[in-house]
Amino acid sequence: MIYQPPRPKIPECSWKRPLGLGWDKPYTVRYASNLDDGPWHGMPLGGFGAGCIGRSPRGDFNLWHLDGGEHTFRSLPACQFSIFEQPANSPAQAYALSTEPPEDGTLNAWQWYPAKQKSEGATSSDSSDCRPVIPNTGTYHALYPRSWFLYNGVFQTELTCEQFSPIWAGCYQESSYPVAVFEWTAHNPTDVPITLSIMFTWQNMVGWFTNAIRDPQVQVRDDGSPVYEYQPRWGDSTGNYNQWIVDHFRVGCLLDRVRLHDQIQEGEGQLCISTVANPSLEVFYHSRWNPSSNGAQVWSTFANDGSLGDTQNETPAEPGEQIAAAIAVRLTIRPGKTRKIPFILAWDFPVTEFSPDINYYRRYTDFFGRTGNNAWSIVRTALKHHQLWQERIQAWQEPILKREDLPNWFKMALFNELYLLSGGGTIWSAADERDPVGQFGVLESLDYRWYESLDVRLYGSFALAMLWPRLDKAVLEAFARAIPTSDETPRIIGYNRAKAIRKAADATPHDLGAANEHPWEKTNYTSYQDCNQWKDLSCDFVLQVYRDFVLTGAKDIDFLWECWSAIVKTLAYLKNFDQDGDGIPENSGAPDQTFDDWQLRGISAYCGGLWLTALAAAIAMGEILIDNYPPVSPLLEAPAPESIQKHLELYRQWREQAKPLYQEKLWNGQYYRLDSESGSDVVMADQLCGQFYAQLLGLPNIVPPECAQSALKSVYDACFLKFHNGQLGAANGVRPDGTPVNPDDTHPLEVWTGINFGLAAFLIQLGMKDEALQLAEAVVRQVYQNGLQFRTPEAITAAGTFRAGHYLRAMAIWAVYQALSKYSG
Repeated sequence: MIYQPPRPKIPECSWKRPLGLGWDKPYTVRYASNLDDGPWHGMPLGGFGAGCIGRSPRGDFNLWHLDGGEHTFRSLPACQFSIFEQPANSPAQAYALSTEPPEDGTLNAWQWYPAKQKSEGATSSDSSDCRPVIPNTGTYHALYPRSWFLYNGVFQTELTCEQFSPIWAGCYQESSYPVAVFEWTAHNPTDVPITLSIMFTWQNMVGWFTNAIRDPQVQVRDDGSPVYEYQPRWGDSTGNYNQWIVDHFRVGCLLDRVRLHDQIQEGEGQLCISTVANPSLEVFYHSRWNPSSNGAQVWSTFANDGSLGDTQNETPAEPGEQIAAAIAVRLTIRPGKTRKIPFILAWDFPVTEFSPDINYYRRYTDFFGRTGNNAWSIVRTALKHHQLWQERIQAWQEPILKREDLPNWFKMALFNELYLLSGGGTIWSAADERDPVGQFGVLESLDYRWYESLDVRLYGSFALAMLWPRLDKAVLEAFARAIPTSDETPRIIGYNRAKAIRKAADATPHDLGAANEHPWEKTNYTSYQDCNQWKDLSCDFVLQVYRDFVLTGAKDIDFLWECWSAIVKTLAYLKNFDQDGDGIPENSGAPDQTFDDWQLRGISAYCGGLWLTALAAAIAMGEILIDNYPPVSPLLEAPAPESIQKHLELYRQWREQAKPLYQEKLWNGQYYRLDSESGSDVVMADQLCGQFYAQLLGLPNIVPPECAQSALKSVYDACFLKFHNGQLGAANGVRPDGTPVNPDDTHPLEVWTGINFGLAAFLIQLGMKDEALQLAEAVVRQVYQNGLQFRTPEAITAAGTFRAGHYLRAMAIWAVYQALSKYSG
């Protein structure tokens, strides 16, 4: 019996979209200065910190994050799959599989795939477009890190392309690889043989992904945020050349560049497209063709019989010249039979340069070397192991996908929100003795381009902490190292034009820096507010350290030792803002916390609650360290037990003094007041974040359970149900009747995706699972039905606008999963 490869089983819960079908009214940006690439985003391909490439539901490759921390979004039509098909005794047809022809008129010899039309009578919006109108031409599916293109209604062959990178929970090697696998499955449902050819073309873009501006200037944008100039060397292909490679059963085109330096530079390296050869397949190639032409060099032969001219030409590109490569695999599929063909896209750009001469090697170079000549080694690894990678991804996802208590929309968003770990300007450095898994960072967003904003990751880091905890701990260790440092450089604060130093000693920094300076070492990049004055950052750090300790089995004592000194310093720093000595640091009346357009005065429910829980977490950690004294590792310096005990006594004293005051000053009988001095009656959605973390970590309550229950019900009623009838999610803060305090407010009237997921997790903690899922579903629906997929924003508004796409906090949906798993019984 001849082996029949299985046809792909696409999970029912995957996000899906008809190929090429646009959006009637996609969400648009709230502020003109914010990034809005439009809705054509698909799942990114590529490992964490390796750079990633995105392919949209139109079939075009259009997202290029190949320069660490930088964003380029534009379609490159020559990067494409194409299909030739000829059933026996029937005419042939060939299509490039993007539904969007090039806007500049290039490649006009190619036939482009028809898009899904909204109705039978619909016509193409472009009268010059002679493609046939077909009601349904296929579907795009995504469940990160896998996505699928299903083609139907055009070819007689049933075609599926599954694409993925080797990413699964707990994997610290393969998850860093710069590689994408495209596994094509072709099934012949007819009673005649079908000749099929799959062509993979790629433009040589080696050298493009580095900043052409050597010393980019930093400016303050109209919303008060710092932004720096970035201009990729897009189209600079001088010296690029392509090689055809045959390596036993592996074949491919290696895209390289003549190098002018002995030492590998940022942007230098290789790309490679490849596939397999065997006696049942015919492989053709064209190693050098002009993607700026009409494309007939490859299309004339491919559209005729599925072949290419087997042209081998390694001549480097002249100035202004563009070159691309093509490979095609032709086979005959007998009636009723199924065939699988893998294609691999690999790249090797080993260096990320931040400010001039600040260079880091990427994490994957720990496994493939640092010369920039290893794309073919990555290809060989992928062709050998891609089926194993598929199995491991499925084994990771399957237990969640099988849970009948989780609705499909939740499973879909749970996995797809992980896209940011590869697509969020991610950096992941090579390992060394101090950082055995390297250093890691994800941008707050592509609008706020600085790494690992601590207030945002209080919710947004749940995914990393639960799935790749060693990376999350590496981030927190970087914060621990940064806390004692200072930077007296004066800056202008965007919010009020005041002057402030960049980083005060012992203050917890807001972020770990930006890609134009020196991330991990030069912190507090944002200058919208003076983050040295913020009242939540110190608590956020303490709580995340204890959270990671608890969620990883409460055994990593070394991690607590690494962070203890910083915990002591930053709690002492924050206590200095307790102006009246009542045990709780006061908010100053400036926006001095994560809601950084929202003025809080005196004791606030949000910051005060975080303070009480952070003290409890510090007490718990200190007691653990005393019980496990001295450290096992000789590399860790430990204070004397008497010193630790002294701080514990101090924290207990502060907490005992502050806890009754918090209740007395803020509880109004139904919910907790915004703060103690403004007199506002607003219901703040995130008023009890501290209590949420206390319950998460098994720490003592900061408020009576009945008060927490009442407050959260008030939030659910006012901020969600009464705010646009529960269709959008929960607004940050409204009056008890759901109306705004000021209709022109910014943050209070926004629905923050990550905060909503945190609220949903809190609702589950308090036994309100149905309400939690109703809230979370409203937010997921807004994102995935309005063109915001794979660019989930910080905030959405009732006007159909969004702010800060590709936002870190939305990965808080994993807090919902954690709560569902813990409280499901």
